[in-house]
Order: sequence, then C-alpha cells, then structure tokens
Amino acid sequence: MLPIAIGCDDAAVNLKNTLVEWLESIGIKVVDYSTDANRESNFYPDIAWSVGQAIREGKHERGILVCGTGIGMAITANKIPGIRAAQCHDTFSAERARKSNDAQIITLGERVIGPELAKTVVKAWLDSEFSGGGSTPKVERISYYEKKAISS
Repeated sequence: MLPIAIGCDDAAVNLKNTLVEWLESIGIKVVDYSTDANRESNFYPDIAWSVGQAIREGKHERGILVCGTGIGMAITANKIPGIRAAQCHDTFSAERARKSNDAQIITLGERVIGPELAKTVVKAWLDSEFSGGGSTPKVERISYYEKKAISS
C-alpha cells in the first residue's frame, strides 16, 4: 500500500498530529502535506489542492484532510478532476464514502470531532473498499458530469 497523504491547516494541527502518530503506530506510512509546495502556506485550499493533486498523480491512493470543520477541505479537494472527497464524522458515513462513492479522501474537522472518534472514523474508512455493483454506474455518472463541466 502506498503511504497515505495527510494535510491540515492551522486549525487542525493537534488532530492531524494525533492521526499521524496513530497511523504510524499501526504500521501505515504517512506523507504530510500540511504546508504548500513552497513550504509557505497552510491555508486549507492550498493543502487540499496539494493532497488531491498527489493522489491524482498516483503518489497516494488515499488522503486525509483536516481543518476546523472539514468542509473547506472537502470543497477544495472536490474541485480537482478525478478526486472524490467526503467529509465524515461518523463511521457509517466513512464506510459509505468508500464503499458507495469510492472517495479517495476523507475530511475531518478538529472543532467537530474528538481524537478517539476520529481514529475510529478513519479506521472505518481505511477498512472499506469500493464495492462496485449498483454503485458503479453512479460513480461513473459523477465522472460524466465532471467531464461535462470541464468541457463547458
């Protein structure tokens, strides 16, 4: 498995650090993108863009983005063609983000979720794989509309 990309803005350093330490303790390698490519900005759009692009380029299969709420990270990451990011603060949503929507990125909010629940949510997401089946045409339709928007 490729290392997981992770990134946070200044509102989520504590949760990001907790997740990195926990992931590494269970044997998962992590690459931290918590500043932009020039190591100057930690605005959430810059971090989300860096993680999403790294996944799009095949450097990582999955990514975790953390900000105050998880909302801005999800919005930004979803602007990148081919990326599906889901804000999740419960295990059911995290599981469905993968199984039904093939989300490569999960976003969390440090101001919304505690560290132990965040670990449980991330674990549910990591343990889930895209199930295909009836979800495949729906995910394909997402890609269809994405391509349609790009070509307009």
